[in-house]
Amino acid sequence: MSAFRLSDQTRLFQSERPLRLESGADLPGLQLAYRTWGRLSPRGDNAVVLCHALTGSADADDWWAPLFGPGRSLDPARDFIVCSNVLGGCYGSTGPTSLAPDGVRWGARFPRLTVRDQVRAKMRLADALGIRHIRCVIGGSMGGLQALEWALLDPQRVGAVVSIAAAARHSAWCMAWSEAQRLALAADPRYRDGAYDPADPPVAGLAAARAMAMVGYRNAAALARRFEGEHDARAPFSPADGAVQGWLRHHGDALTRRFDAHSYRVLLDAMDTHDLGRGRGGLATALAHLTQPVLVGALPSDTLYVPEDQFDLAAGLPNASLVAIDTPHGHDGFLIDAPRVDAALRRFFCERLAHPAPCPSGRPAPRRAASPFVTGGQPG
Repeated sequence: MSAFRLSDQTRLFQSERPLRLESGADLPGLQLAYRTWGRLSPRGDNAVVLCHALTGSADADDWWAPLFGPGRSLDPARDFIVCSNVLGGCYGSTGPTSLAPDGVRWGARFPRLTVRDQVRAKMRLADALGIRHIRCVIGGSMGGLQALEWALLDPQRVGAVVSIAAAARHSAWCMAWSEAQRLALAADPRYRDGAYDPADPPVAGLAAARAMAMVGYRNAAALARRFEGEHDARAPFSPADGAVQGWLRHHGDALTRRFDAHSYRVLLDAMDTHDLGRGRGGLATALAHLTQPVLVGALPSDTLYVPEDQFDLAAGLPNASLVAIDTPHGHDGFLIDAPRVDAALRRFFCERLAHPAPCPSGRPAPRRAASPFVTGGQPG
């Protein structure tokens, strides 16, 4: 069980069968922490699967609350909604904080994972829940990478995909951000390449890694607006007293109270393996085989998964709609401006999937983008 607190609604799925990883190693059994909302239909065909971002949990009604409820894209009265903590995470799923078969914490011994390994673990959960058809797999950032893999690994079951602020493969730019964060972890002498005492964790390294990430999750304009008028209040020659510095330190310190450092590293490593074309004849061939309807959500202000990533993804898919979700907040806009995401999803469901979600008002988006951005996702 994870050392980090799980919600009272969280359930645990156990699979005793070893999971063969892409590395060739066998993970001897696995556990996934998950939550569900609504009821599975007798035919097992009303499931919607949500995939969380890097440090997320199964509590999707917390981090994406504006998407839940009557009249919204995720309605438990209509859908059977499933969200599980990812393999390698630290909110109840098997990962570095879990006990290995020898009864000792996995720690640095935890095997390397790929995004495909993580999705294959989730497919076992779907099997166990009796899900025969998935209306849509939805995710942003790391979750968007997983949503795309779902469609290729389980094409008979996955009916559609929503991938927001993600890409067909991890870019050199995203890998550079990952490596900078790994270096921050490694610079903490307590980290010991993941072999640390959980009672004495490398909080300084994890806080520094999170501070780096937060810069990538925003952008220059967002920070300028956020801290406008606060610069003059800084004490001279005391960087720790500045508003910007305090904001970064706050977010770094907050993560150390809710996340494990080596789990963070394992998930960064997995994201860097993401390439839909690996072992599938190249990226163009893989995308051509992803024939389900796909909503590709781009954030014009995103400086991490830059909009060009989504342009390239949508251009290579045979059945994609590209939508710009208007948010000034950078990469984290898919969480901060969740009502805009909800409107974009409802429009996609209504126009492309004949899904019973209510359609938002406003101009409909075309089936294929005629220009780099099709404006959409406004609050409906």
